[in-house]
Amino acid sequence: MTKEDKYRSLLPQVKALCEGEDDMIAKMANVAALLHTEFGFWWTGFYRVVNNELLLGPFQGPLACVHIGYGKGVCGTAWKERRAVVVPDVEEFPGHIACSSESRSEIVVPMYNKDGEVIAVLDIDSRELGTFDDTDAHWLAQIVALI
Repeated sequence: MTKEDKYRSLLPQVKALCEGEDDMIAKMANVAALLHTEFGFWWTGFYRVVNNELLLGPFQGPLACVHIGYGKGVCGTAWKERRAVVVPDVEEFPGHIACSSESRSEIVVPMYNKDGEVIAVLDIDSRELGTFDDTDAHWLAQIVALI
């Protein structure tokens, strides 16, 4: 099964997990678990915008940074620039925040509210270089939109 096929099969599952559930944290928790299990990523989780910073939300994987500033690291950059950020090698990203030395590549996808404001980011790390690309950015944007 290709990466795109996996994402395509996950969309109805994400929709089913989110339908009828009003609690954002619960939805984030299940989506993080689903993505983490399906793809076997190193770290999969959310950071929520709280008091003008990113605050750690539901995740799967090893311990993580709790607070990330606006425009800082990959997560803060995705928030500030309001776009998905794909990093093939975290060592080459200026200002990368190393929550784990085992993280080698990363993707961060912003999540928006109905007014178009970034309310959270989905952050996924891999132990392998070059794990993520535009295919991931495309499908993950669709997944976070369902939340």
